[in-house]
Amino acid sequence: MSVRPPTIPSPPPVRPGTARAALAQRGFRIVFLGSFASSIGTWMQSVTLGAYALELSGSPTFLSLVLFAQLGPMLVLSVVGGALADVVDRRRLLIAAEIEQMLASAALALLVAGGDPSEGALLAVVALIGIGSAIHMPTFSAVLPTLVERGDLAGAVSLSSTQMNVARVVGPALGGLAFAAFGAQSVFAINAVSYLFVIAAVLAVRIPPVLAAPDDLVSGWGRLAGGFTVARHDPLVRRCLVTMATFALLCMPFIGQMPTIASRNLGIDPSSTAYGLLYTCFGLGAIVGAVSIGTFLAGWSRPLLVRQGLVGFAVSLGVFAALRAPAPAYGVAVVVGFFYFAMVTALSVVLQERLADAVRGRVMALWVMAFGGTIPLGLLVAGPLAERTSISLVMGYGVLAALVLAGYARLEEGKEVAAGPRAPPVATTGPPALCDPPPGCP
Repeated sequence: MSVRPPTIPSPPPVRPGTARAALAQRGFRIVFLGSFASSIGTWMQSVTLGAYALELSGSPTFLSLVLFAQLGPMLVLSVVGGALADVVDRRRLLIAAEIEQMLASAALALLVAGGDPSEGALLAVVALIGIGSAIHMPTFSAVLPTLVERGDLAGAVSLSSTQMNVARVVGPALGGLAFAAFGAQSVFAINAVSYLFVIAAVLAVRIPPVLAAPDDLVSGWGRLAGGFTVARHDPLVRRCLVTMATFALLCMPFIGQMPTIASRNLGIDPSSTAYGLLYTCFGLGAIVGAVSIGTFLAGWSRPLLVRQGLVGFAVSLGVFAALRAPAPAYGVAVVVGFFYFAMVTALSVVLQERLADAVRGRVMALWVMAFGGTIPLGLLVAGPLAERTSISLVMGYGVLAALVLAGYARLEEGKEVAAGPRAPPVATTGPPALCDPPPGCP
């Protein structure tokens, strides 16, 4: 009597659209890991820069100016970056932007190492970093979908958001230690070196060339305005961008003013380990929020997740604004971070799934403007307002704005209207024209 060998169960199939499916694809995996290493350095520098600016000047207004110098270039130059991303070799453009940021970060380290730097010189060097970021971000956002199959785009966006938020946790923790032990210049130098990882990753993969739509013949200013043309004719794209821009302008200034919240509301020293822990808790919540869109919430309606995320964010931010003791603030920061980035990630997936590759760079440039470029405008108001009144007032109008946006962001309605005849040929007017050829194809 023969004994049949035990049957080894085959692993369950990878569910399309999940983070696991996106990570299984080599090109995406390499760029994901390289970008993750670089993002850690970026967050080390970003958090240290805010604390250093407040320590140098003692003024929330100067802190807002530094953040404006870092993010302000996105208001204008991200449109240029997006237009370039739809025309030139995206690999070369990414590498050029990374090298520029690397050199500017090294210059920042040298400036700070000299001791008592000029505030004007500090703003100028930070602005150079912002210029490189304004070119990099829309290009990277256009490259990401080409590294996975279209069906796995949600998982790729979720993972991309996750790595940024893991870096948001790890970076401030490492940055806080390096800042306390060796000074701000060491943090800025580490960030300069970290750009080498993403440069190496981009060089190691094949990035598909940009194939323009057959009737996308615009050039010059018309090409620069291509993203606005798509948004004007496609209600879904327009509603996504308006939601993000309004949220960033009115709801997100509290993130840049986190040192002010810590010191004035919670009695936490911004240069202390306790502050690093507060920021870490916020980042942990953002990690879970980003991961959720590609894992346990992958089957949920993403338009519904956007609206629910806005309501949850409003409630939790209101509680955070009312706190005056550090102990409960750590837990509430986790909840704020969760709703904040679950909403942003779901909104990003809705937008990315709507776009054709031929216009992706230009439309994602508007997303970069909405997500990052409007934040410094909000900070220019939030800094002086917090200085003259209270940071809780700044957080309060963010709560109201999020509740209003929850009623506005009805993205299912945009999907129905977007198939209308007014959409231009280069825009995505329905599922059959989403991508030609599909992202990730050789």
